[in-house]
Amino acid sequence: MKLEAMKESVNSFWNSLAEGWQHLRHSAASALTHFKPGSESRVPAPNEVDDIAYLPTRGWALLGGDVFEDEQRVVVKLEVPGMEKQDFDIEIFDGRLVVTGEKHFQRESSEGRWQVVQCAYGSFRREIPLTARVALDTAKATYTNGVLRIELAKLEPGKPRSLNIPVQ
Repeated sequence: MKLEAMKESVNSFWNSLAEGWQHLRHSAASALTHFKPGSESRVPAPNEVDDIAYLPTRGWALLGGDVFEDEQRVVVKLEVPGMEKQDFDIEIFDGRLVVTGEKHFQRESSEGRWQVVQCAYGSFRREIPLTARVALDTAKATYTNGVLRIELAKLEPGKPRSLNIPVQ
Protein backbone atom coordinates (compact mmCIF):
# COMPACT_ATOMS: atom_id res chain seq x y z
CA MET A 1 0.00 0.00 0.00
CA LYS A 2 2.66 2.50 0.99
CA LEU A 3 4.77 1.67 -2.10
CA GLU A 4 1.75 2.23 -4.37
CA ALA A 5 1.09 5.62 -2.76
CA MET A 6 4.73 6.60 -3.30
CA LYS A 7 4.56 5.51 -6.96
CA GLU A 8 1.41 7.56 -7.44
CA SER A 9 3.02 10.60 -5.83
CA VAL A 10 6.12 10.27 -8.02
CA ASN A 11 3.98 9.86 -11.15
CA SER A 12 1.88 12.89 -10.19
CA PHE A 13 5.01 14.95 -9.58
CA TRP A 14 6.56 13.80 -12.87
CA ASN A 15 3.39 14.56 -14.86
CA SER A 16 3.14 18.00 -13.28
CA LEU A 17 6.79 18.72 -14.03
CA ALA A 18 6.46 17.51 -17.64
CA GLU A 19 3.29 19.57 -18.16
CA GLY A 20 4.99 22.67 -16.73
CA TRP A 21 8.04 22.12 -18.90
CA GLN A 22 5.92 21.72 -22.05
CA HIS A 23 3.97 24.88 -21.22
CA LEU A 24 7.18 26.85 -20.61
CA ARG A 25 8.80 25.52 -23.80
CA HIS A 26 5.74 26.38 -25.91
CA SER A 27 5.37 29.86 -24.39
CA ALA A 28 9.07 30.63 -24.62
CA ALA A 29 9.27 29.57 -28.27
CA SER A 30 7.28 32.59 -29.38
CA ALA A 31 7.92 35.03 -26.54
CA LEU A 32 11.69 34.74 -26.05
CA THR A 33 13.13 38.05 -27.20
CA HIS A 34 16.72 39.17 -27.57
CA PHE A 35 17.71 42.58 -26.19
CA LYS A 36 20.83 44.23 -27.58
CA PRO A 37 22.32 46.62 -25.05
CA GLY A 38 23.81 49.66 -26.73
CA SER A 39 25.23 52.98 -25.61
CA GLU A 40 21.70 54.34 -25.01
CA SER A 41 20.72 51.42 -22.75
CA ARG A 42 22.87 52.66 -19.82
CA VAL A 43 23.37 49.12 -18.43
CA PRO A 44 25.86 48.81 -15.56
CA ALA A 45 29.40 47.74 -16.32
CA PRO A 46 30.39 44.29 -14.99
CA ASN A 47 32.52 45.92 -12.23
CA GLU A 48 29.37 47.63 -10.87
CA VAL A 49 27.50 44.33 -10.31
CA ASP A 50 28.18 41.60 -7.73
CA ASP A 51 26.00 39.01 -9.53
CA ILE A 52 28.43 36.45 -11.02
CA ALA A 53 25.83 35.51 -13.65
CA TYR A 54 25.62 39.09 -14.95
CA LEU A 55 26.76 39.66 -18.52
CA PRO A 56 25.73 43.05 -19.93
CA THR A 57 25.76 41.69 -23.48
CA ARG A 58 23.47 38.77 -22.65
CA GLY A 59 19.93 40.02 -22.72
CA TRP A 60 17.20 37.49 -23.30
CA ALA A 61 13.77 37.89 -21.79
CA LEU A 62 10.24 36.64 -22.22
CA LEU A 63 7.90 39.30 -23.55
CA GLY A 64 4.60 37.72 -22.71
CA GLY A 65 1.79 38.53 -25.06
CA ASP A 66 -1.86 37.89 -25.80
CA VAL A 67 -3.57 38.03 -29.19
CA PHE A 68 -7.36 38.33 -29.22
CA GLU A 69 -9.55 38.27 -32.32
CA ASP A 70 -13.28 38.84 -32.78
CA GLU A 71 -15.39 39.60 -35.84
CA GLN A 72 -14.27 43.25 -36.11
CA ARG A 73 -10.70 43.45 -34.79
CA VAL A 74 -7.44 41.90 -33.70
CA VAL A 75 -6.05 43.00 -30.34
CA VAL A 76 -2.44 42.37 -29.34
CA LYS A 77 -1.15 42.96 -25.81
CA LEU A 78 2.53 42.75 -24.85
CA GLU A 79 3.97 42.89 -21.35
CA VAL A 80 6.87 45.35 -21.57
CA PRO A 81 7.26 47.00 -18.16
CA GLY A 82 9.67 49.80 -17.42
CA MET A 83 9.38 51.66 -20.72
CA GLU A 84 7.99 54.97 -21.93
CA LYS A 85 5.49 55.41 -24.77
CA GLN A 86 8.07 57.09 -26.97
CA ASP A 87 10.39 54.04 -26.69
CA PHE A 88 8.19 51.96 -29.04
CA ASP A 89 8.06 51.75 -32.81
CA ILE A 90 5.15 49.76 -34.23
CA GLU A 91 4.86 48.65 -37.85
CA ILE A 92 2.74 46.27 -39.88
CA PHE A 93 4.03 44.57 -42.99
CA ASP A 94 3.90 41.18 -44.70
CA GLY A 95 1.06 40.06 -42.45
CA ARG A 96 3.05 40.67 -39.30
CA LEU A 97 2.90 43.17 -36.47
CA VAL A 98 6.43 44.26 -35.63
CA VAL A 99 7.13 45.99 -32.32
CA THR A 100 10.61 47.37 -31.75
CA GLY A 101 11.81 49.42 -28.85
CA GLU A 102 14.55 50.13 -26.40
CA LYS A 103 14.34 49.50 -22.68
CA HIS A 104 16.68 51.73 -20.70
CA PHE A 105 18.33 50.80 -17.42
CA GLN A 106 17.28 53.15 -14.58
CA ARG A 107 20.20 54.07 -12.33
CA GLU A 108 19.67 54.78 -8.63
CA SER A 109 20.47 58.31 -7.48
CA SER A 110 22.58 57.20 -4.51
CA GLU A 111 25.97 55.44 -4.32
CA GLY A 112 25.83 51.67 -4.12
CA ARG A 113 26.32 48.37 -5.88
CA TRP A 114 23.98 46.14 -7.86
CA GLN A 115 23.56 42.74 -6.20
CA VAL A 116 21.35 41.20 -8.90
CA VAL A 117 20.57 42.37 -12.44
CA GLN A 118 18.13 39.97 -14.09
CA CYS A 119 16.03 42.27 -16.26
CA ALA A 120 16.92 42.63 -19.93
CA TYR A 121 17.79 46.06 -21.33
CA GLY A 122 18.52 47.40 -24.76
CA SER A 123 16.83 47.37 -28.12
CA PHE A 124 14.48 44.54 -29.04
CA ARG A 125 12.23 43.39 -31.87
CA ARG A 126 9.14 41.22 -31.50
CA GLU A 127 7.14 39.96 -34.49
CA ILE A 128 3.59 38.67 -34.20
CA PRO A 129 1.89 37.05 -37.20
CA LEU A 130 -1.56 38.50 -37.86
CA THR A 131 -4.48 36.17 -38.49
CA ALA A 132 -6.39 38.63 -40.69
CA ARG A 133 -5.80 41.57 -43.04
CA VAL A 134 -6.08 44.78 -41.04
CA ALA A 135 -6.78 48.46 -41.73
CA LEU A 136 -3.57 50.41 -41.25
CA ASP A 137 -5.17 53.86 -41.04
CA THR A 138 -7.27 53.08 -37.95
CA ALA A 139 -4.68 51.19 -35.89
CA LYS A 140 -4.46 52.33 -32.27
CA ALA A 141 -1.85 51.71 -29.57
CA THR A 142 -1.88 52.51 -25.86
CA TYR A 143 0.63 51.81 -23.09
CA THR A 144 -0.67 51.48 -19.54
CA ASN A 145 0.91 49.89 -16.46
CA GLY A 146 3.60 48.12 -18.49
CA VAL A 147 1.22 46.66 -21.08
CA LEU A 148 1.35 47.76 -24.73
CA ARG A 149 -2.08 47.29 -26.33
CA ILE A 150 -2.49 47.47 -30.09
CA GLU A 151 -5.96 47.34 -31.65
CA LEU A 152 -6.31 46.67 -35.38
CA ALA A 153 -9.60 46.76 -37.29
CA LYS A 154 -10.11 43.91 -39.76
CA LEU A 155 -10.42 44.81 -43.43
CA GLU A 156 -12.74 41.87 -44.00
CA PRO A 157 -14.83 41.50 -40.84
CA GLY A 158 -15.74 37.98 -39.94
CA LYS A 159 -15.39 35.33 -37.33
CA PRO A 160 -11.90 34.37 -36.20
CA ARG A 161 -10.31 32.11 -38.73
CA SER A 162 -9.61 28.52 -37.94
CA LEU A 163 -7.95 26.14 -40.32
CA ASN A 164 -7.65 22.44 -39.81
CA ILE A 165 -4.93 20.89 -41.95
CA PRO A 166 -5.02 17.11 -42.24
CA VAL A 167 -1.73 15.29 -42.00
CA GLN A 168 -1.03 13.00 -44.96
